[in-house]
Amino acid sequence: MIAIEINESGTPEVLKPTERPIPSPSADQVLIKVAAAGINRPDVMQRKGLYPPPPGASDIPGLEIAGTVEAIGENPTRLKEGDQVCALVTGGGYAEYCLASADLCLPIPKNMSLIEAAALPEAFFTVWSNVFDRARLSAGETLFVHGGSSGIGTTAIQLGKAFDAKVFVTAGSEAKCRFCTELGADAAINYNEQDFVEEVRQLTGGNGVDVMLDMIGGDYFPRNLKCMAFDARLVQIAVQRGPKSEIDLLPIMLKRLTITGSTLRARETAFKADIARNLLEQVWPLLDYGQINPIIHATFPLAEAAKAHALMESSQHIGKIILTV
Repeated sequence: MIAIEINESGTPEVLKPTERPIPSPSADQVLIKVAAAGINRPDVMQRKGLYPPPPGASDIPGLEIAGTVEAIGENPTRLKEGDQVCALVTGGGYAEYCLASADLCLPIPKNMSLIEAAALPEAFFTVWSNVFDRARLSAGETLFVHGGSSGIGTTAIQLGKAFDAKVFVTAGSEAKCRFCTELGADAAINYNEQDFVEEVRQLTGGNGVDVMLDMIGGDYFPRNLKCMAFDARLVQIAVQRGPKSEIDLLPIMLKRLTITGSTLRARETAFKADIARNLLEQVWPLLDYGQINPIIHATFPLAEAAKAHALMESSQHIGKIILTV
């Protein structure tokens, strides 16, 4: 099979097509003939040498795929050869064939193409796990998301609104902010021109937000605390501006804040399988009937993975970037 490998850390140009043997599924896996694979920030971090694959994972980048089941291990009974699925994987997505845990495969929503379905797993697993399971967002509460025009952000906007929350986001341009509000966000703050702390204060009458999903970190952290309501929850899922910050503990105590965080890739399959079951039950019906949809900015052929990474690093995209196979 053709796959994209990383022989050395560096710029997008280190992503090179190569030939690899087609892998064989273990007892609990399926082999998927890949039609499309999503590009994600962890792929970029892996390419730079900053996010190595967990033990046992493929060194080929790619954390989400959609395609057709080609072969099945000994144990799975829910799937059969020829089924079309999308799947969350720990690596190997940038290839013509990829192994996936059968428990992390989900059906293609009605009237959705395989390319569209490849944009679902990473963002939807991440948002559900962190916003709804970990932060316990409830109807009537306010969710604040940094990076509203990203794949995570566009997913969080739609899921937040679908479950009757108010949603505020930040984005880096007026065009991105406008897209976010058209998608359903109640407010979008241009972080290059506005102070998001002051904007949130005005939007909430000084009360603050209930749940914050942050992928920025660094110097955003103390500013995030100023945006939070009493008993609010902050979930850190990435640190694009660095992992270190100076923390004032007093507002955490006075406002009874919960500060947490997570990564998904290295978690055990059973944990991710629970998320898959929740998504199938509570979110897939919304996708089936078009109430929410993945937002795709651009597609690139597999061999042009370097161009796809360059676009992601430019931050000019809105939504997901997809490789087609």
